[in-house]
Amino acid sequence: MDISLTNSATRKKERFTPLDPGNVRMYVCGPTVYDRAHLGNARPVVVFDVLYRLLRHVYGPEHVTYVRNFTDVDDKINARAAESGRAIGEITAETTQWFLDDMGALGALEPSIRNGADHERAMPRATQYIAQMVAMIEALIDKGHAYAAEGHVLFAVDSWTDGYGRLSGRSVDDMIAGARVEVAPYKRNPMDFVLWKPSSVDLPGWESPWGRGRPGWHIECSAMAEALLGKTFDIHGGGNDLMFPHHENEIAQSCCANGTEKMAQVWLHNEMLQVEGKKMSKSLGNFFTVRDLLDQGVPGEVIRFVMLSTHYRKPMDWTEKKAKEARGHLAAWDRLKRHGLSQELSALQLAELVDENVIDALCDDLNTSGAINRLFEMAAAAKTSELDSRQLRSFFATLEFLGFKNLDVERLQRRSAIETAHEKAVLKAHQHSLIEARAEAMQSKDFSEVDRLKAALTAAGVEVRMSKTDVELVEGPDFDPSKLEDLA
Repeated sequence: MDISLTNSATRKKERFTPLDPGNVRMYVCGPTVYDRAHLGNARPVVVFDVLYRLLRHVYGPEHVTYVRNFTDVDDKINARAAESGRAIGEITAETTQWFLDDMGALGALEPSIRNGADHERAMPRATQYIAQMVAMIEALIDKGHAYAAEGHVLFAVDSWTDGYGRLSGRSVDDMIAGARVEVAPYKRNPMDFVLWKPSSVDLPGWESPWGRGRPGWHIECSAMAEALLGKTFDIHGGGNDLMFPHHENEIAQSCCANGTEKMAQVWLHNEMLQVEGKKMSKSLGNFFTVRDLLDQGVPGEVIRFVMLSTHYRKPMDWTEKKAKEARGHLAAWDRLKRHGLSQELSALQLAELVDENVIDALCDDLNTSGAINRLFEMAAAAKTSELDSRQLRSFFATLEFLGFKNLDVERLQRRSAIETAHEKAVLKAHQHSLIEARAEAMQSKDFSEVDRLKAALTAAGVEVRMSKTDVELVEGPDFDPSKLEDLA
């Protein structure tokens, strides 16, 4: 089963060939933990969660290692501690758990080391790898790629001119012109970036050959990736906002320290997220976190559905309309499950029944929008099948494979009770309308209005049962009350 991925380093879609099929290795840049994750932070988590699921399906869970870090030493964290008066460790512990809870609500699996376990090592904290960072910085100095100056250590961009800029496709001159570089007297070149910087007594710090200090952001990922995945590994991912300078700097550090041509074989970058067609920002009033949406009653699976409906290399637009439509689709599929399956699928059935067309779509550069389209085709076939049919079981096995399984159960149940009451009221009103229309038709012999109402109800997934004395409306597995909003 061939997987093709668009490699940012070559700008081409290429067949994916792992360095070691027995241990397929992927690293994705994780969050800086000082606050709640906003919706844009969630997109790479969901995108690479699907890739992780695909790799496990193709190579086996015991042969895939997925590492996603937590940056828990950073100036943003220091600033949050100073303004709040709280301990840094307390802030990072709290926000790390917030991130895990919120991403779990979106159906994201926790990263793991090969056998599907060992989640702690697969989610390393930067503060756990200071010794490895110091060792890598020392190697860079020894090889002439870094230098110490006034308590700082900086990477010398001029020392690797053949490689620097290849990922982003920029020359050093272009990068200087387009980047916000820190001007400092101790820098030999404006593009040189910090590997280590001094810490005052009120800031986190560790002893090093260059005095008490803390690491720069870029060296953290290089050191953690090498420690957990090796000097060269298969896939490195993240949002395209990280391509420069973060990923460019990672490559420079890692290749120069380790003497390798590549850090990762394949670089994958997802596009950014918009809200109602505009860039998400606090100034526009359209900035919100994942937890904001969850607390407003938007189920995690709805957020996931909207995100996967757009290809990862295209900008994704979050809109209220898309969220409403996603909720309607998922609710219809939930009703189909309750009507069509008599029991939950076993783990063996889940592995065996995943739809091959969905797998093919994902193997083609992680085409999640194509996979979602295939789900609609499967749902249509499943609706007309018998109880516990293979079509039904395959459909729900595929849904679960894509991460749609009982997300935010308690919230969904609370909302379901409200919706159920509303749906019953809607059906009751249309039942009275149909009874009145039939009574008039019996007198006039003109049944056109009765036929119109019946057709609209049937199109909305309502079963219309008419006897000589009564009219009964029964919601079917694909009942969609939104289709009755304009029915007078």
